[in-house]
Amino acid sequence: MKFCDTFVLKSNELKEKKVFRDAIHDYIHVNHMIIWQLINSEQMQRLRRIRQLGGTYQVFQSAEHSRFVHSLGVYEIVRKMIETDWLKDQLSDYDKLCVMCAGLLHDIGHGPFSHSFEHIFNNDHEEMTVRMILEKSDVHRILSDMDEQLPIDVASIIAKKHKNPILIQMVSSQLDADRMDYLLRDSYMSGTTYGQFDLSRVLRTMRLYNGRIVYKKSGVQTIENYILARYHMYWQVYYHPTARSYEHLLGCIFLRVKDLYKNDYHFHTDMKYLLPFLKNEVTVDDYTCLDEAVLEYYFREFIHEEDEILSDLSYRFLNRRLLKYRELNEEDDYKQIQLIALNHGFDPRYYVFVDMQTQVPYHYYGMSGELSEIEILTKDGLCPLPEVSEIVYALIHSRKYKEDHRVFFPKEIKYEVQNI
Repeated sequence: MKFCDTFVLKSNELKEKKVFRDAIHDYIHVNHMIIWQLINSEQMQRLRRIRQLGGTYQVFQSAEHSRFVHSLGVYEIVRKMIETDWLKDQLSDYDKLCVMCAGLLHDIGHGPFSHSFEHIFNNDHEEMTVRMILEKSDVHRILSDMDEQLPIDVASIIAKKHKNPILIQMVSSQLDADRMDYLLRDSYMSGTTYGQFDLSRVLRTMRLYNGRIVYKKSGVQTIENYILARYHMYWQVYYHPTARSYEHLLGCIFLRVKDLYKNDYHFHTDMKYLLPFLKNEVTVDDYTCLDEAVLEYYFREFIHEEDEILSDLSYRFLNRRLLKYRELNEEDDYKQIQLIALNHGFDPRYYVFVDMQTQVPYHYYGMSGELSEIEILTKDGLCPLPEVSEIVYALIHSRKYKEDHRVFFPKEIKYEVQNI
């Protein structure tokens, strides 16, 4: 008999169950030894040193929460899902174990400062998450000690390849534990109300139909609130121009470091932790060792480098001397701003950049069978959400999605830029 066929969750229960006090979920319950071990793994503890919202705390100063606490929140929502009446008898104990582990571990591959870092160094956090689970790591050891197949099955949920679509939907879809936790948490921690919705109502209206998660028609209004909450959070919080300025400035530091390395610049700073990324030879251990505390140390050291651009960018980053911005109307404006910057001694490659943001409020797949489609259970069968919700239908059929097209530049040239 295979381990997955004989495993009983109760056999892995802690003698004394653990709880984490939480601002969103009140208490996060840890009932099983393997979850407790994973929480205390190197890869999970590293997430305490990775901010959930990157540069957003530069605008919303209380938004200093970490990916660690978000990961605990995702796990807690998954745990609540598998204990609901509609699901608790439909999954095997082994599947429940796998999806709880996947919810907890889904973010361990995020780099410091998240997307800014990942973009410059061509790292995909989902791919790194899978690597951390499958390759030699503390997390892999904990999972494989229970069963050699367990890391493979947990990774397959995160990679959206697991044979059971229910498990994938719980962790990665348009209405999943990940999104539900980060909306509520990011809204609360940023001191805003844009991301609020009724989580308990969403869970109450979930159902299973033909091996997939669907929702009762009575839950449509709650899901509409969720869709609108996510839409508003992106424009009011995640895409805030000051946060974007901070993240682009961060990206420019990484870009300058890469350019200097390619040109054989002699760094006075010990580059031990960054060298694997510059060589594009990153191991799981290399990734685990790099967090925001390490990078902030580097930025402090870079201020003293002989390269004036790297020194200046690092100083601006650490002391919140962020770049200014304006709406970009024409391509010629961008070229003029680049020229102004150059005339003032600022290399446009590092000091002038365009930022274009758009947000699709809902991805509509119709009856294609795509797992991310939110489906509503009606008396006539299943219907995609936009066919039941007038609000969501209007959002996806609007003539033009909202876009922000900005250009960022040094504060020193703002008056000349304003006269363009």
